[in-house]
Amino acid sequence: MTLTLILTRHAKSDWDDPILDDHDRTLNERGRRSADAMGLWLAGQGLVPDTILCSSATRTRETCARISAALHPAPRAIFLHGLYLSGAQTMLNLLNKEAAGKTVMMIAHNPGTAIMAGMLADGPVAHRDFARYPTCFTSVFQFQTDTWREIDWGQGHVTQAIGPRELI
Repeated sequence: MTLTLILTRHAKSDWDDPILDDHDRTLNERGRRSADAMGLWLAGQGLVPDTILCSSATRTRETCARISAALHPAPRAIFLHGLYLSGAQTMLNLLNKEAAGKTVMMIAHNPGTAIMAGMLADGPVAHRDFARYPTCFTSVFQFQTDTWREIDWGQGHVTQAIGPRELI
């Protein structure tokens, strides 16, 4: 069986309020446009996750909501504090433990998301932004396995990689 992971970094957040805790930062206008565009792109590609594993931060939750608005049926979202600013190994552990369905989306933060993407890939990825994984960047990985518990480093074949600037 083939399992599909859609790995997305949260969209561009707002830095205007210096008093606001990092966890509570919201998306800025560009981030909202990017998340909307990414949702429409995913829908157009027929990439509708069964489940979204999402960091508990406000900017990731907003990214999730805006992407989900374009997807039908709307995916089930699970908000995990463990994904907030987590490292790649923690992200993989949560994917192994929490993922459900054939297609799962994970929305989290850098540097963990960029490192995870690079470590999951079964070879070099040609997209110029793949290694740095800018805001709202998304990659689609396919795994030839029956269960998310078996996913490990170097097993994911990247079928698509795209940034929001390519969509807006």
